[in-house]
Amino acid sequence: MSLNIPSDLLYTDDDEWVRVDGDTATVGVTDYAQDALSDIVYLELPEPGDFFGVGETFGVVESVKAAADLLMPVSGDITEVNEELIDAPETVNEDPYGAAWLVKIKLSEPDQLDELMDADAYQKYCDERN
Repeated sequence: MSLNIPSDLLYTDDDEWVRVDGDTATVGVTDYAQDALSDIVYLELPEPGDFFGVGETFGVVESVKAAADLLMPVSGDITEVNEELIDAPETVNEDPYGAAWLVKIKLSEPDQLDELMDADAYQKYCDERN
């Protein structure tokens, strides 16, 4: 399986990606996750201002095959939610690293980024599961 794994992102073993810009992190689901889930039909996302600790459930993604919790890769306050995905959840399948970002958070503990995988490590992790 040929995966799109951008080298400028960080990854979790729960298949979320993180793009860091200063003290803001943008979070989405990976190409691997959207492919495994198949056609995504519903997303439940948090509200701006909500705080989540690392590993906490911040939303749900549902597909024709399954439902999965979205787990926060780093702790922080939600500063922005991609509301467009609520009406167009299929965007996650079409553009997981672009238009389908889920939330933006203000990092409360930037050191947690050190626990995430780089693209090479995530590629190996995905290969081991296939």
